[in-house]
Amino acid sequence: MPRRRVGRIFISATGQNDGKTVVSLGLIYAFKDRFERVGFIKPVGQRYVVEQDEKVDEDSVVIEKICGIECAIKDMSPIAIEKGFTSKYVQKGGRNKLAQRIKKSFKTVARNKDLVIIEGTGHAGVGSVFDLCNATVAKMLESKVVIVSSGGIGRPIDEITLNAALFEKKGVEIAGVIINKVKPEKFDKVNKLVRLGLKRKGLRVLGVIPYRELLSEPTIGQIADELDFKLLNCDGCLDMRVAKILVGAMGPHEALRYFSDKSLIITPGDREDMILTVAGYQMEKAKEGMQIAGIVLSGGIKPHKTIVDLLKGANIPLLLATGDTYSVASRVHDLAVKLKPEDSEKAGIIRDLIERYVDIELLAKHL
Repeated sequence: MPRRRVGRIFISATGQNDGKTVVSLGLIYAFKDRFERVGFIKPVGQRYVVEQDEKVDEDSVVIEKICGIECAIKDMSPIAIEKGFTSKYVQKGGRNKLAQRIKKSFKTVARNKDLVIIEGTGHAGVGSVFDLCNATVAKMLESKVVIVSSGGIGRPIDEITLNAALFEKKGVEIAGVIINKVKPEKFDKVNKLVRLGLKRKGLRVLGVIPYRELLSEPTIGQIADELDFKLLNCDGCLDMRVAKILVGAMGPHEALRYFSDKSLIITPGDREDMILTVAGYQMEKAKEGMQIAGIVLSGGIKPHKTIVDLLKGANIPLLLATGDTYSVASRVHDLAVKLKPEDSEKAGIIRDLIERYVDIELLAKHL
């Protein structure tokens, strides 16, 4: 009997944080309603965690736990780029060994599956330094590719065209393109023009997805963990979401004008006037359903215990950070919000977005 062909979709992007994991997760949900058995693999990962005593890509852990994928986690993440990996490879090589590891893991992941979602790392050329760029891996696994880009018209078309050229050079067929994180007020315009522009390039648009603020909102817990800030109170407030970041460098009365729901205020630890103003504001507005997300104290300066306890009573988490206020604010602002295994609310939103805005049936036809 002929070997059963497993469907394969390689999810690439034009850059970091364009939404590969979001699209991968959404497609797994969508195809689980259409195929009996769906698998997942991220052949090369750049951000790893230790899971079951193995170094594995954190996105693989997220997909495994949210989607309930049943497979050995190391097979879902065969190569995790740890510190010193690239330098060691440049000096000693070892492509064949890495390639065999990927092929072996894919074979295990794909066993008895109808479809496997393969998540790449960054743009088409990422991984070239160790001779396994996304385009090469997609070709090696005999997969068609979906390119994900974010927002706008000109930049996505330029970047998609550039990435498509490398995939085509490697002999990888492009199943289509998904434009992610489009501002709602510009959605109709972008949706129309980006489809027209990419059609002229011979590229199929599978979907245009609007931006959802919640998906980019970090929690207090994520900020504390990622940036190594110390939580001084409110252990039960780690799930509070941050929608707005404010630097409390002005007078308290002026600052009041800028406070709003889910605001995170960053201020020096010795600015007790600002800290008390935030506490008073929260107590006054709590009855309206407004919630300050938290306060980050810069300079490593811890306020008096009575103030810490006051903020706990007001249900305002207090984080302690080292460094000057500008540096701390920059780190918080630049934090890349990654999907976490506990983000069930976000997972539901992603599932709805993919079902509503991506043509799953059109993609299925081109597998």
